[in-house]
Amino acid sequence: MTTGTDLLELSPVMPVVVIDDVDDAVPTARALLAGGIRVIELTLRTPVALAAIERVATEVPGIVIGAGTVTSAGQAKQAADAGAKFLVTPGCTDTVLEAAFATGLPFLPGAGTVSEAMRLAERGLTALKFFPAEASGGVDYLKSVAGPLPSLRFCPTGGITAATAPAYLALPNVGCIGGSWLTPKKSLAAKDFATVESLAAEAAKLGA
Repeated sequence: MTTGTDLLELSPVMPVVVIDDVDDAVPTARALLAGGIRVIELTLRTPVALAAIERVATEVPGIVIGAGTVTSAGQAKQAADAGAKFLVTPGCTDTVLEAAFATGLPFLPGAGTVSEAMRLAERGLTALKFFPAEASGGVDYLKSVAGPLPSLRFCPTGGITAATAPAYLALPNVGCIGGSWLTPKKSLAAKDFATVESLAAEAAKLGA
């Protein structure tokens, strides 16, 4: 895996995971992998996120671990140092973009408008995160940009559910989708990793 485009091919659904208890990181990753999901975007939204990334990178080598919600240059470097194999940003400032490039890791920069997508394409980035997907126009928006921006492919994320996922995945400019429904907060709190594995197995079938 060397580019953002490669990331889009790992799984039809990229789980967007929030870890509150670092001890949940490894069993969550193992459950996702057992269900057929080969990638995980672990968001930098909690104090334990970097430690969680490090544990997954060390103990679950079969899954590709990435850092999501990267919003600063410092976070990009910290995520790389923790063992993240890729980065995902919700949006993209010049500072964050340069820091992401500096890590040498593949990354999915966030874009929510045509102008943002065009600026990223000018930098050679053709695999983007479309965020927040549902709030920004969803499936209809992505259909509309396919004509003027035919070289771009997206991982739409934000508000997508198991029910709406197939409509996104049917689009030619969508490589995968980001989804938080695979790791429900209540399931992680209850240490119910069997449910995570079951949801992952259903999500993996979306690419069949």
